[in-house]
Amino acid sequence: MRLASTKTAAALCGGLLLAMSVQANAAVDAKLLEMLKANGSISPAQYAELQTELAKDQQAQQVAQQQTASQLAAAQSKSAELSAFEQKVAWAAKTQFKGDVRVREETVKIDGQNNSQDKDRQRIRARLGAYTEINPQVSTGIRIATGGSNDARSTNQDLDGYFVKKDLWLDQGYIDYHPTAIQNLHIIGGKMSQPWISEGDMIWDSDIMPEGLAVTYSLPISKSFELFGSAGNYTLKDNIDGDGTQFKNDLRLNAGQLGARFTPIDALKVTLGGSVYQYQNDKDSAALSVNGNNTDRFRLLEGFGQVDINGLAVPLSVYGQYVVNNATDSDEDTGWLTGVKTKVFGFNLDYNYRDTQRNAVVGAFTDSDFANGTTGSRGHKLKVAYDIDKNFAVGATYFLTKADYAVASQRDADANTLQLDVEAKF
Repeated sequence: MRLASTKTAAALCGGLLLAMSVQANAAVDAKLLEMLKANGSISPAQYAELQTELAKDQQAQQVAQQQTASQLAAAQSKSAELSAFEQKVAWAAKTQFKGDVRVREETVKIDGQNNSQDKDRQRIRARLGAYTEINPQVSTGIRIATGGSNDARSTNQDLDGYFVKKDLWLDQGYIDYHPTAIQNLHIIGGKMSQPWISEGDMIWDSDIMPEGLAVTYSLPISKSFELFGSAGNYTLKDNIDGDGTQFKNDLRLNAGQLGARFTPIDALKVTLGGSVYQYQNDKDSAALSVNGNNTDRFRLLEGFGQVDINGLAVPLSVYGQYVVNNATDSDEDTGWLTGVKTKVFGFNLDYNYRDTQRNAVVGAFTDSDFANGTTGSRGHKLKVAYDIDKNFAVGATYFLTKADYAVASQRDADANTLQLDVEAKF
C-alpha cells in the first residue's frame, strides 16, 4: 500500500510537472515522456494519453512552422518586389523640379526714332526644369522656357495676339559627369547654364545657355583660399565657311577662365579672375556682327572681381569687370562695368554703371535690356527687389542709358527702360 501510494504520488508529481511544462512551453517534450514511462512514474494509460497530446502538439507546431515559413517567403517576395520597384523609380526620388513664373510690365523709350522701338507692354516668362541624379557620378538637367522667338538672349514673351498659346523652347538639356575619384570636377555636355563666373552682364546676357562641352573644377587650398577654373568648346554654327563638315570649318567659341576666392580677414571675401573668349571662323559670320558691332573679329580678354564686406550695418558687395577685344582693328574695343550690391530693410539693391564701346563685346550676346541690347552704350542700371513671402517677390529695374547705335540716325540717344516684375519660384 505504502509502495503503491509512493508510486501514485510520484505519478501525480510527474504528471503535474509535465502539465506545467506543457503549459509553460506549449509542447510536451518527447524525451521526458519516455523517461517517465521507463522509470514507472506514469501508467500505460497516462503514457498513451500524453503521447496523443504530444502528437497533436507536434502537428500543430508543424502547421505553425509551415505558416511562418509561408509568411516569411511571402514577405521576402514582397520585399524583393518592392526593392525592384524602388530601383525602377529611384530616379524619381532623386529628381528635383524647379521653376519660376514672372509677369512684367515694361516701358522702353528711345529718343530720335520712329516709335518702332518704343514699347509699353506686358510680358511673361515661365521656366520649368527637372534635375536628376542618375548615380553618384552622373546627373542631368532638362529645362523648358517661354520665348517669343529663337533669340538666345530672352525667355520673355509678349502678352499679345488675341490669347494665342505661347511657345515653349528647350532652354537646357545636359549631362554632368562628376567622378567621385576627383572631387569638384564636372564634365558637362549639351545645352547648359553658363559654366563660367560672371560679375556683370556686359559680355553675357544671363539668358544665354551655351551649347557644347565644358569642364569646370575648383580646388580648395585651405579654409580661406580656393582656386576655380573652367574651359569649354561651344558650337555656334556648323560649316560656317562652306568648306566642309569638319570642326575646323565651324563657327565655334573656345573659352577659358581661371580665378581665386580668398578671405584675407573674416570680414572680407574676395573673388578675382580672368577669362578668354576666342571665336573661331568668326570672320565668316555676319550673325555675330550685330547690335552696334562693325567688326567680325572677336577675342575677348576679361578681368573681373568682387569684394564682399561683412560686419557693417548692412551687407555690402562691390564688383566689376573689364574687357578688351584684341582681335579687332577698331579703336572702340574696350568696355568696363562697376557696381555695388546691398540689402536694406529687406530690399535687395543692385546698382552698376558701364561703358561698352562699339566692338568691345559681341552684340549678339550682350545684355539685351541695357541700351536696348546694343553696344556703343553707357549708363546706369538700378535694380530693387523685395521678398513679400517665401519664393514670392516684386521688383523694379531701371536702365538710364545713352546709345550710339540703338537708332541709326542719332548718336548718344537716350535709351531708357523701366521693368516692373512680380515673380514666383518653386
